[in-house]
Amino acid sequence: MDSKETAQALMDSVQRGRFDTAKTFLSDDFQISGFSSKPLNSKKWLNIIANLKMACADLNYHFQVQGTEGNVVHTTSQLSGTNSGAFDFTDINMGVISATNKKFSIAMEKTQITVKNDKVTSWTVEPTEGAGLKAILGQLGVKLPEAERKSNSKGRRKTS
Repeated sequence: MDSKETAQALMDSVQRGRFDTAKTFLSDDFQISGFSSKPLNSKKWLNIIANLKMACADLNYHFQVQGTEGNVVHTTSQLSGTNSGAFDFTDINMGVISATNKKFSIAMEKTQITVKNDKVTSWTVEPTEGAGLKAILGQLGVKLPEAERKSNSKGRRKTS
């Protein structure tokens, strides 16, 4: 499998909710960054996206492969769905968030998926206004839990 095929197989598995299959495409040292406030390893990421799928049965990632550059696959995604179940985000210190029964559709995000030896080693989500987990929660009218607000403000210095 080339890099594009590996990335596409991972994205297809995620979209279909086949997280055991998705795991087979990830390296032991896999990390995703830009998805939440801190990089996540495969176990935490797969758990979070499985919980996201349970909370939004109609979740659609709208994945698109844009091209490749060596072992880096350039992709886009644009999540949409209906929050019909509880979000369990305890893995990222956000607790459990009750269902809102509201629809969301966030902005398109650009991503880079790095593949080595037929395994995805990293997935980087570019910061995009109106996208990401915060945008989903904002569209659902959910306030960011206190633990997440504090972790997002750590390390920021006031400049004058």
